[in-house]
Amino acid sequence: MKGQRGQIEFSGKLLTLYSVDTLIVGSGCAGLNAADSLFDFGHQDIALVTEGINMGTSRNTGSDKQTYYKLSLASGESDSVSELAQTLFSGGGVNGDTALAEAACSVRSFMKLVNLGVPFPTNRYGEYVGYTTDHDNRKRATSAGPLTSKFMTECLEQSVRRKQIEILDETIVFKLLVEDGAVSGAAGFDKKKNEFVMFRCKNIVLATGGHCQIYKNTVYPPGQTGMTGMALEAGAEGANLQEWQYGIASVDFKWNLSGTYQQVMPRYISVDENGTKREFLPGYLKSVADSVNFVFLKGYQWPFDTEKICGSSVIDFIVYNETVNKNRTVYLDFTCEPTALLNGFGDLSQEAYTYLKSSDALIKTPIHRLLKMNRQAVELFYRQGIDLSREPLKITVAAQHTNGGLAVDENWETNIKGLYAVGEAAGTFGTYRPGGTALNAAQVGALRAAEHIAYAKETRVLKATEAYKQIAMEQGMDDFFRLTAANSGRGNVGFKKTYEALQAEMSRCASMIRNMIEMERLKEAVSSELCRFWQAAEGVSADDIPACLKYRDMLITQTAVLDAMIFSGKKMGSRGGALVLKDSKTFWSAADILHLAPKSSNAFCDKIIYTTYRQAGADSRMEDVRPIPKSDNWFETVWNEFLERRGKHA
Repeated sequence: MKGQRGQIEFSGKLLTLYSVDTLIVGSGCAGLNAADSLFDFGHQDIALVTEGINMGTSRNTGSDKQTYYKLSLASGESDSVSELAQTLFSGGGVNGDTALAEAACSVRSFMKLVNLGVPFPTNRYGEYVGYTTDHDNRKRATSAGPLTSKFMTECLEQSVRRKQIEILDETIVFKLLVEDGAVSGAAGFDKKKNEFVMFRCKNIVLATGGHCQIYKNTVYPPGQTGMTGMALEAGAEGANLQEWQYGIASVDFKWNLSGTYQQVMPRYISVDENGTKREFLPGYLKSVADSVNFVFLKGYQWPFDTEKICGSSVIDFIVYNETVNKNRTVYLDFTCEPTALLNGFGDLSQEAYTYLKSSDALIKTPIHRLLKMNRQAVELFYRQGIDLSREPLKITVAAQHTNGGLAVDENWETNIKGLYAVGEAAGTFGTYRPGGTALNAAQVGALRAAEHIAYAKETRVLKATEAYKQIAMEQGMDDFFRLTAANSGRGNVGFKKTYEALQAEMSRCASMIRNMIEMERLKEAVSSELCRFWQAAEGVSADDIPACLKYRDMLITQTAVLDAMIFSGKKMGSRGGALVLKDSKTFWSAADILHLAPKSSNAFCDKIIYTTYRQAGADSRMEDVRPIPKSDNWFETVWNEFLERRGKHA
């Protein structure tokens, strides 16, 4: 780091002050790529801060074969930047400029990962062949196995460390400092020293991931909180905070159960409070055959989708009904055939039969089919102490991806000058994103932000120490400093219980099934907790300060997300990954499920909901999407514009 490390006095205490041009927050594949790219562009006055270098979703989540989605690179698959951009744009609630940038930079970002050593497979001629994913029938997807994002993150970290970019580990950034609509710095908490630290900077790249920890049921690791609230509090706008991806996931080892986990058609069983075990899917569906054919389709059509409630997404709905409404424990059993397959494969759909035959997997029992088709998917759980060949796998419907986040432009800059949001922190994904786009968006967004920072023409300087200090005090830092001043060392479990209770309520009434009445009540409860936060935090121990700071951030995020959900429910109704209900009825039958399915959710595909946070409340509004730009692609014109952006004109 070329910046400086000094001290600054606040409330009678000397705190460490880091002065650096650009601060990157987060050490997943987006944050590491932002740091790596900035360095390569010659912008080396940077530091990366993270709560834990080995924490976060990039290293700790995945699926059967975690997908990277990009422009097709195989023979026989015609494709173009404009076609890919249109696919992304047509997902609904997507701005055309970010869609075009994701498409244009997809190959550039992909090949960087290849050159860093990520083991994306090729055929014998070197082609990166692909496969189809949900919401796209083009073969643009590829995978390095269940741990694709982990491989990406490790390769990027190696590059960052080779360049000796400073990494400040075990530090939480919990507050952004903004003056006159531009970044002035940030405040953090050093978990090693149990003390506050301050950052003075001109640019901040938020690569903090998704804010799925507002839910109890999530595939995200416990340390992954997103910290969207601090950006909203600083004045950054949220975009599509109501848009989420929900799906079936394992509980004890948090993992997405997509792809081959479903295509091998495991038996879905539930256990009630009396210990009674039953295979429950046939009882909900029109035919026994549907109970395996819909499960097979679940492998392709992965996330819960209101338009597929009468098809594959009925599985998510039924699991939700069994777990949330009936309070039963649900498992996937790979050891025994489901009822529909006890007499062979005659009731399989042609699609399912052909797939298994082509995979040489027309064999008995789901575990044997899974071992044949994707042995890595079995070995992954075995390394976690779970043997799918011997024991059923506990599952639930969980939040898996935040399709909404902070509003950004084509450079992934927010409405705050110098504040960028990349990866899942950015709200660029819309309603229906093709599977695997998250990894491409993370790399492209980081690249675009780094390039914009590195070649910025506007010169801003770091705030003078006293001016910076004044900004920090005017924006409430004294309140946070009192957490340590009032520290009794005895701890405070009160806020922890409330933390968990609010997460549980979000999963119950504000996830894939959204109840308008109960979301209104929950929003009031969250707002009330936010107003009494400082009172609730009194006496918190030093060890609990990080959790306390995350709790406050969660309250702000929940406030904004619930406002967007309620606004969306009133304006749009059921759409994408959310089924909106007007009453508080629970316990649904098969007939109820079919009745609840919306006719269409495409009426507002050209709209984005923006949300602004204000003083324990939030306001949402709806605007038209920005269209895909039409630009002059005459080479000489583009060349001159490029040189001007890079500052290379004489």
